Amino acid sequence: MFERFTTGARTVVTGAVAQAERTGSGTVTEEHLLLALLDQEDTKAASAFRALGVLGRRSSVESALAGARRRAGLSRADTEALAGLGIDVAEIVARVEETHGAGALSGGRTGSRRWSGHRSFTREAKEILEKSLRIAVGRRDRAIGDEHILLALAARPGLVSEVLADHGATYECLERELFLTD
Repeated sequence: MFERFTTGARTVVTGAVAQAERTGSGTVTEEHLLLALLDQEDTKAASAFRALGVLGRRSSVESALAGARRRAGLSRADTEALAGLGIDVAEIVARVEETHGAGALSGGRTGSRRWSGHRSFTREAKEILEKSLRIAVGRRDRAIGDEHILLALAARPGLVSEVLADHGATYECLERELFLTD
């Protein structure tokens, strides 16, 4: 599948690996793919981010992702669902961090396989790359571009799509910005 990636999409994938290395993560996640997309310039995804005002809010995106990591990756929707059951996630996080230190629930920072420099992709990150292929095929595009990776991130329910939507980049808005001029 990687041979069908455009230069921009390949840059996103290698950028995601670099993001994982910078943060000391042993695996490449959906978050790393999003952050790598935000690093791009002169690509379709960068143009869509620019048009929707997301590029100027990178620190807000990073803060939202960090907050969710602190909550063991729970999205706002997850937190609200648990609150409906009487579970106060903020209280649990505070108690765990009081006992075990700040960021104790963030996990995934053990850096396994660090000796080889290899960073494997999480199941979810692999699903994003597979979904980007399906989006490209569905649009009858010959190659998988960074725009397809971005749409795949926005389409998959969870933390990353929630953060994108909170910053004005819903799937529908992104699709309109990316393909309206095609």
